[in-house]
Amino acid sequence: MNIAADLGGPFVRSTGTARNWMRAAAPGIAFRFPSDESSPIGQGSDTNFASETSRRPQPRLAKFVSDPAFRAPLSRRLLSIGHAALRRAYGDARVDSIHFRRAITVICIALLAGAGAASFGHGLYIHAKAQLAQVLLHAAWDRTRATGIGARPWPWADTHPVARLMAPGQDADLLVLAGASGRTLAFGPGHLDGSAQPGDPGNAVITAHRDTHFRFLKDAGPGDLIVVERADGATRHFRIRTSYVADARDLKLPRDTQVPTLTLVTCYPFDALDPGGPLRYVVVAEEA
Repeated sequence: MNIAADLGGPFVRSTGTARNWMRAAAPGIAFRFPSDESSPIGQGSDTNFASETSRRPQPRLAKFVSDPAFRAPLSRRLLSIGHAALRRAYGDARVDSIHFRRAITVICIALLAGAGAASFGHGLYIHAKAQLAQVLLHAAWDRTRATGIGARPWPWADTHPVARLMAPGQDADLLVLAGASGRTLAFGPGHLDGSAQPGDPGNAVITAHRDTHFRFLKDAGPGDLIVVERADGATRHFRIRTSYVADARDLKLPRDTQVPTLTLVTCYPFDALDPGGPLRYVVVAEEA
């Protein structure tokens, strides 16, 4: 039995007809898109994305600009134009002087240093925000455990902790949040709406990004222990039964299972440079 869900964020909203909720969006769920639509799950399941892309004709301008024979002269052309503009503004003798060139070099270095400082500062801000979010999430989890009611980590949050997931062998300790939108996955793994709660009959599906919260799955294998602490105080133990790589367009996950099952889904490969590829890494664990 399958159910449908309309999910945002990396699961992508679609104007097309929703298929079963377990049929791969990103990472792992549910929609079939027209073959000409660009999305994190690639093209429709009736087309081969790689071959389709290779057959697609390039626009003339893009093909012309991508030509190495064009790019090399282009850089020299731009430098020449800039040099000519400086000559008109300041005169030939001044532009050719060693002092003027040094001044221009210093200005360029200062601009690059400023850009680097801004980028570094932004990185510190992101890191600090992530650390603060973890503090707030753990405080919300403590309130949830104490009251039995989902507590928002901050007033405007549209999610709350629903479970704590631990993998002792991989030293992973994560708070699982309600829902699997892009906003949610920025702060932690997301429990897919409509799937079972971990330890309940059926299949509990949790998804997260491959390069952050679910990075530990790269080192997990059959027999490894996964512990889930629930909001009601119960603790459930799972053992990994299998793991596999699947194309998101062909991925189907069952809703009903004979034993309580925990399915963890993330993108693949773990070290991919381009996000949003068609492959998914799936780990299936059963209650011990």
